[in-house]
Amino acid sequence: MIDILVTGGAGQVGLELQRLAWPEGVRLHAPDRATFDLTDPGSVAALFASRSFAAVINPAAYTAVDKAQGEVAAAFLVNAQGPALLAEASARAGIPLVQVSTDYVFDGTKADPYVETDPVGPLGVYGASKLAGELAVRSGNPRSVVLRTAWVVSARRANFLKTMLRLAAERPALRVVDDQRGCPTSAADIARALETITLRLIEDRDAPTGLYHFVNAGEASWCGLARAVLARSAARGGPHVPVEAIATADYPTPARRPANSRLATAKIRRDFAITPRPWQDAIHDIVDELVPATPLPGA
Repeated sequence: MIDILVTGGAGQVGLELQRLAWPEGVRLHAPDRATFDLTDPGSVAALFASRSFAAVINPAAYTAVDKAQGEVAAAFLVNAQGPALLAEASARAGIPLVQVSTDYVFDGTKADPYVETDPVGPLGVYGASKLAGELAVRSGNPRSVVLRTAWVVSARRANFLKTMLRLAAERPALRVVDDQRGCPTSAADIARALETITLRLIEDRDAPTGLYHFVNAGEASWCGLARAVLARSAARGGPHVPVEAIATADYPTPARRPANSRLATAKIRRDFAITPRPWQDAIHDIVDELVPATPLPGA
């Protein structure tokens, strides 16, 4: 039996990891917060002493971007100390660690999609804490992969896609930022990429390690994503309203967002043969799960 530890099992990616059809003989362990605290050295040590894991996947994170501006210690505790403790424990056990990170490690000023070797420059506490987690993992466990992703959506937990559907059912119109661009990405697709990477690391001690980007193919603005979500909802008889494009300046937030969150995926295609599908296909799958098709009158 191959045992894999998954942190953040109640989050978007953690839930999707548990929904995957893993190969026979692979068993996921996703302890809840009541039984495992990844920020506590004693809790981490006790969990690793209780079972021999073959690998660790860490999608757990403090993701309240705006709230983090006033909760610096809390953000760094989860996003930096947690990964540091997992890196130390997994390295001691001689097993690989796969860490999920974010586009927020970049400042968003680059004209093109970001590649793994681009300089980092987070704009706020959330991005800085995630970058600290990246450094802890890469320096603490040589058999580690840091997977950066962006604009994560799914049919579970709170996220932008579900918010658009909810607001479309409550309001006559929506106003959404149109001058930030990124790559909408399905949590289910991230989970599949993590599965491929983790199994490769378990099977092959010479498997590639280091930094990788994974997002669904293509790009959009938040406004463009909202319009695509509601168009798909409308096609299924679900909520849909007009979406007005606004500027970031028209929707101020405590934390600054990168204007460019696009991530290039050539490296993960080359090293792990992972080819992201178009974000539109991924979005359609999620909306279809959330919005049951309404039969046409007389059908």
